[in-house]
Amino acid sequence: MIASISAVTAVALVTGAPAQAHAQAAPADPVKALKSQFVPGKGVRFTDRTTMIEEGKGQPYLRRTGSFQFGRGGIVASDISSKGPGPADEVFTSSVSGRTIRIGTTSYSQGGTYRDKMPSGKSWYKGSDGMTGGVGGWFSQLVNVAEPATLASLLKGAKKSRTTYSGTTTFGKLAKVSPWFRATLPLRSSDKTVVTFKLTLDRNHLPQRLTTSFPPTGIYDSTGWEGNTISVETRFTGWGGKVSIKAPPVNKVTTKLEGRDEE
Repeated sequence: MIASISAVTAVALVTGAPAQAHAQAAPADPVKALKSQFVPGKGVRFTDRTTMIEEGKGQPYLRRTGSFQFGRGGIVASDISSKGPGPADEVFTSSVSGRTIRIGTTSYSQGGTYRDKMPSGKSWYKGSDGMTGGVGGWFSQLVNVAEPATLASLLKGAKKSRTTYSGTTTFGKLAKVSPWFRATLPLRSSDKTVVTFKLTLDRNHLPQRLTTSFPPTGIYDSTGWEGNTISVETRFTGWGGKVSIKAPPVNKVTTKLEGRDEE
């Protein structure tokens, strides 16, 4: 009988140990999970879909595909291609459709507003301290949750439901914590512009889906934008995969546009 009681007690202790350990485990920290991804040569891929909402009706506005390459300190390079809505708005489509490779703070832009300004034989415009995605970046995802400081800022005070966080921030708050935001939208009409967000994490506590919405009047104030809302959905895939982003061929790059030199 004593042996039987001892055996039952031992089994209870063994089977109960994992549950107890799980109960005592500290909750996962999404910011730490993000920083663990900062391995040279690794990165993540993403897609953006922008919708312009006018009088309650949404219209496809912009699509982007891209990738971030990481170093030990965070994002070291990005490669983003964008495409406008097409013939429905040819002028807008022409200005936002293109590709931007950014290494450090140097951007190489192709297409978009540079399309008809290239010298013969050149196809990429090089700009120091350049934007992250040209004009297309203004109307796409302004919030970069692959930046630890930006992610931490969003999570602070956000409402949590399982793996989803929701809340608001402002252009001003983003400008303080996010180099990506400052480079994407260097000029804006109001830092008081409110951005509503919803962020869902995957099972590894890494960003999986981010939706944001904000009024376009925050980009530049115009009566034509009043009452409209820009809504952007970003999906992340392939965390920890190999990403290698290179600058375009030197012989295809220029720093001259319409007789103007970029220092």
